Amino acid sequence: MAHSGGLALFVFTLHDEVGVDIERERDLRDGLAIAERFFSLAERVVLRELPESEQIPAFFRCWTRKEAFIKAVGEGLSYPLAAFDVTLAPSETARLLSIRGSEEEAGRWSLVSLDLPAGYDGAVALRRTAVQLQGWRFVL
Repeated sequence: MAHSGGLALFVFTLHDEVGVDIERERDLRDGLAIAERFFSLAERVVLRELPESEQIPAFFRCWTRKEAFIKAVGEGLSYPLAAFDVTLAPSETARLLSIRGSEEEAGRWSLVSLDLPAGYDGAVALRRTAVQLQGWRFVL
């Protein structure tokens, strides 16, 4: 389960490790400082190379993908965020690139970017390579 702003996400599975995260994008003046402290070197390089107008959305793409993964492994923020790499550029499909330096281990996971209302980013991480997600929206 994850929530942010006025949205909440729930993910259910019978067999796989799964994690989900959602964030409402907001002005994050210290976003680059947070990235410098917590993101991997490769992610920081990509983030710095993006045009300034793309940096905040990329930060939240990266953050939600990382949060979804650490929730899936069940370690929360005790799992070092710099120990694995995710895609974050707008042109890249959501994907784990490496886990503790292993591309092979990353290949055992699926990372899916969610289709959410404008201004939100979200991701699901599953320990499975073939993924079919079904979604429902409930408005209260």
